[in-house]
Amino acid sequence: MTSFMAKWRRFIAIVLQVNRGKASEILEFELKELENIFSLLILGGFVGMPSPPVPIAIELLPYMERELTIMLARSDMAHDPIGSLMSILDVD
Repeated sequence: MTSFMAKWRRFIAIVLQVNRGKASEILEFELKELENIFSLLILGGFVGMPSPPVPIAIELLPYMERELTIMLARSDMAHDPIGSLMSILDVD
């Protein structure tokens, strides 16, 4: 009986660890999406969206180096955005 309980506790610990890993992957994906949305809000004029006043965008531009890199990386993946989400969720 104690062997069964030890195996059961180990199983539950593994399941919890996997769920924590998945949750952190999903949070990282959401963070990337929010950074992409922020970039589009600031630099929306390049894609035809209304952009903020130019002085504000110019002041924020030095701080947006990382967002610009993310936006360029996202443009490479733009042909299949659902595929990236499904790869995180391991949907076959």
